[in-house]
Amino acid sequence: MRPILMKGHERPLTFLKYNREGDLLFSCAKDHNPTVWFADNGERLGTYRGHNGAVWCCDVSRDSMQLITASADQSVKLWNVQTGAQLYTFSFNSPARSVDFSVGDKLAVITTDPFMGVTSAINVKRIADDPSQQSGESELTITGPAGRINRAVWGPLNRTIISAGEDCVVRIWDSETGKLLKESEPEVGHKKPISSLTKSADGSHFLTGSLDKSAKLWDSRTLTLIKNYTTERPVNAVAMSPLLDHVVLGGGQDASSVTTTDHRAGKFEAKFYDKILQEEIGGVKGHFGPINALAFNPDGKRSKGHSFQRCSSSAKANDVYFSSYPAMMTVANSNDSLNLGEWEEQSCKDIAGQPLESTIDFSSCRNDFNNLCRHQTNSDYNSMLQKTDSPSLALPLPSSSTF
Repeated sequence: MRPILMKGHERPLTFLKYNREGDLLFSCAKDHNPTVWFADNGERLGTYRGHNGAVWCCDVSRDSMQLITASADQSVKLWNVQTGAQLYTFSFNSPARSVDFSVGDKLAVITTDPFMGVTSAINVKRIADDPSQQSGESELTITGPAGRINRAVWGPLNRTIISAGEDCVVRIWDSETGKLLKESEPEVGHKKPISSLTKSADGSHFLTGSLDKSAKLWDSRTLTLIKNYTTERPVNAVAMSPLLDHVVLGGGQDASSVTTTDHRAGKFEAKFYDKILQEEIGGVKGHFGPINALAFNPDGKRSKGHSFQRCSSSAKANDVYFSSYPAMMTVANSNDSLNLGEWEEQSCKDIAGQPLESTIDFSSCRNDFNNLCRHQTNSDYNSMLQKTDSPSLALPLPSSSTF
């Protein structure tokens, strides 16, 4: 195992986003400074300085040339990914919460929070090919949902906009007229605020996570409820594997109560579920704060070994985990560090948590996509390192760089 601890943020992380190729990872945090990392080795490539408030969300264009960020400073900024230069700033009368590029990167959907008598809104902005010709005028503005809209994304073929937020309702809007097309029924919908929303790789369905301790899978066109996943902790973040029928839920108790509760009671664990069978198939322990963000690498593959990546809640690797399928995941929580790791073939516990007599036969484990193995203690891992002559746990990072 070669975990890479990436420290660059001074405040809790809020959002993670890979570019299309999966070689760049963008992170947002409450420290005002979005950061870009080289995903292969955790090298910090630079920060985008200009916001004066927490950055809640970001998205990167398909060609990885432009980055868009939404901030509590009532602005959304366009950046040149390579140089870090600000290309344009969209100004609003309330904090911006989420952003999402359309297919083709010609449009961007932006949500703003209710603030000082201003209601929450969904704004559609046209992105100019030439930044010097960029306009701040909205192509469409949608108002109406009560409370904060935590996430809005484009539907299939950019024809619709899917939104969800504090009023517990998922809605589908016409992206040209702003007309409400569909909304989730109270009987099948979430019972508490919806905290996260993510689309599948093909855009045919999407997953929502809620503080009601559940996640739901929906059809992107009909808003039909497909699957329901229940857990024992509030869900703050959700993700779907781009390769396998697996979903991951992350969360935990509210951050304000973390310091007064044992980490085991806080349930700060990312849970893996079978997307079809809706059954829990594994978990990633080790966090000491609620998980705020989850992201899978778009290709889901690595050139050597089977690995996934995660964001750690501390600088120490207290647990070792192994994923038997070729996927990579990043987890962010309320701490300010990212931890990327490669999981080698190690002795561990099986999916039911039962101790194994000896090392698993990983030749057969690779063919069983439902095996997610875990190694419980740091002392066990240290002894394992001595047996396998593995290198040290951490790789040094270059000094912080700023564009």
